This record gives sequence, structure tokens and C-alpha cells, in this order.
Amino acid sequence: MPDNRIIYEGIIERYRKFLPVSEKTPIITLYEGNTPLLRAKNLESVVGGNINLYLKFEGANPTGSFKDRGMTMAISKAVEEKSRAVICASTGNTAASAAAYSAKAGLKCAVIIPDGSIALGKLSQAMMHGAKVIALKGNFDDALRIVLEITEKYPITLVNSLNPYRIEGQKTAAFEIIDFLGRVPDYHFIPVGNAGNITAYWKGYKEYCGFSNANCEFKNPKSEIRNPKLPKMMGFQAAGAAPIVKGKPIKNPKTIATAIKIGNPASWKKAEEARDESGGIISTVTDTEILKAYKLLASLEGIFVEPASAASVAGLIKYSSKVHKFSGSEVIVCTLTGHGLKDPDRAIKSAVKPKIIKQDMKKILKEIGL
Repeated sequence: MPDNRIIYEGIIERYRKFLPVSEKTPIITLYEGNTPLLRAKNLESVVGGNINLYLKFEGANPTGSFKDRGMTMAISKAVEEKSRAVICASTGNTAASAAAYSAKAGLKCAVIIPDGSIALGKLSQAMMHGAKVIALKGNFDDALRIVLEITEKYPITLVNSLNPYRIEGQKTAAFEIIDFLGRVPDYHFIPVGNAGNITAYWKGYKEYCGFSNANCEFKNPKSEIRNPKLPKMMGFQAAGAAPIVKGKPIKNPKTIATAIKIGNPASWKKAEEARDESGGIISTVTDTEILKAYKLLASLEGIFVEPASAASVAGLIKYSSKVHKFSGSEVIVCTLTGHGLKDPDRAIKSAVKPKIIKQDMKKILKEIGL
């Protein structure tokens, strides 16, 4: 009989030659990656200009966020290096991902979170996977400072994005976009919090396309690049948590988008390099603009994301209406970093309560609009 088994692989096996792994590296995977790149025709009409808009939905990763790409690399290398425990500071998604991959690898995992600043969906994930979760009185930057002190003095592996293997894994999202489109996009809109993701995408675009200054040698034989330019990286921070835009750390960042509620990004300089080298921007969107995009994604495209994810689409809408009119030929990608079930409280607060109606067919049909 024919062998009809489906062969599953994660990002390390798929893109092994682009990653710092060897035959000695034990691959710890939950089959992350290969997330949908969805054409957003309904949102295109909102943005205007007859653009070609695609949404990279990273909420389809195993733990519901883009963090799984970097975590498969970080945990695999930790096991290779004989580490017995890992630790991270987190606003939620890193905690959930670190806990899940540590459970798979049989490692101890400790997570330090800022008290009161983590969505319920993320906190419950980390705890269900068996991580030791400690709530710290302070913000994310305080938590990261403590974690760094611990890893400098004790034999425990840091798995925040300061771990270079995290960036290596996350860059594969850019590889997938190129594989799907057969080219690089003209613009890439992305939320910016700790700034590791914009750093990783830019690294991925450069490496996969083999760029050196203005010259392009596309290395993937399965695709052909039709556009010789790298994308402009368009990063957006929440207005109340925008240290890169303001040029100084924010002591008490404020935003409903908890995943990007960071006042002193670890990858600050790398994010600025991505912005400057690509000819892009890093700007801000308000919580009101984020929530508008959050609802539009759900109601127009059927995609449920956590609020921070919507910062990319909010940025696109703001940029296209106030700064730049697209010609109509541009290919644009927006990264949606995490699933909406990560933050059920926000969804409940944003939803309209159902209307209670008696068991009357005519009244029900009237309410439906039939």
C-alpha cells in the first residue's frame, strides 16, 4: 500500500541551512511555523489605493504567538548545551512559549512577570505547562533586569530575545513570506514592543535574499524574486509605550496592548537599524486606533488577534490616511503576532452583550433583520 503519511516539520528542519544548528543539536519542536499568509481584500478597501494586502497570522503557532519560532531554537540550543533550566521575563507570550517548549524538552522553566500586566490567557498557559511563575511588583523592564542578574550569577539559561537564538528562529517568518509570495513585499508593517521581531524579520529578509547593499542574489531555488528591493520596515509602538519614538525609556508605559507594553526595549538599537537600513519608520498608534483595527480584523477578515497584534494594521491605516497614498501596485504584509484568545478579558470588554428576547419567532427574525 502507498505511504500516505503526512510529514510534519518545524522551522528548524525546514530552514536548517539558514540556522546555527548541527547534527548534534537535539530539535525540540511543536511543529511551529508555516503560518497562514492571508489575503485581506476586505481590509484593502478600508486602506484604499488598490493595494495587495496580506496578513501573516502568527497566532496559528502552537502556543498562539510568534514567540514559538524563537523558542524552538532557544530551547533546542539550551538542551544541546546541557542546560537544566531556563528563565525569562515576560508580558505573557514569551512565558507561554518558554513553558511549553521546556515541558517538551523536560527542562525546568521559571517566568517572572510584571504584576497586573499580563493577560489571563497567557498566564494560564504558562502555569498549565508547569512553569514556576513569579509576579514581580514593577513593570517588564524591572522583571528583565532581575532575570539578567540571575542568569549572570547562576547556571540557568536566558530565553528572552536577548538570547541570539531567539532572533534566529523568528527570522524564519520572513523566509515563509518570500516562499509564499515568490518575492519580498514592498512594505512590512509590524508591532514593536521589545523590538526583537522587527529585528528578526529584517535579518531574515536580508539573509534569505542574499542582499549586499543594493545587489540581490536570491538563494532559494524554489522561488523567484520579482522585486529587487527589500521591504520598508514599518514599526508601530503604542502611544503610551513608545520609547524608540520618543528617544528615551518610558518609566511607566501604558497601553491596553499588554504584549508591547515595554518602556526600554532590549533590541532598541537593532530596531533602529532595521528602520534606517530599510528606509522605513517607527511611529505610534493610540489605544483607540489599536482597538479599531482589532475589531476590523475580526469583523472584516474573520481573524481574531490580541490587541498588540492589531498595532500593525492600525499603523497601516494611519500611515495610508495621514502620511502616504499608495499607488495601487504595492504588496504589503502586516504581521499579526498573537491569537485573540490570549487576552479574553479584552475581547469580553469589547464585545456587545447579546440582546435577550422572548421565545417569539417574529421578534427574533426582526432582530436578525429578516
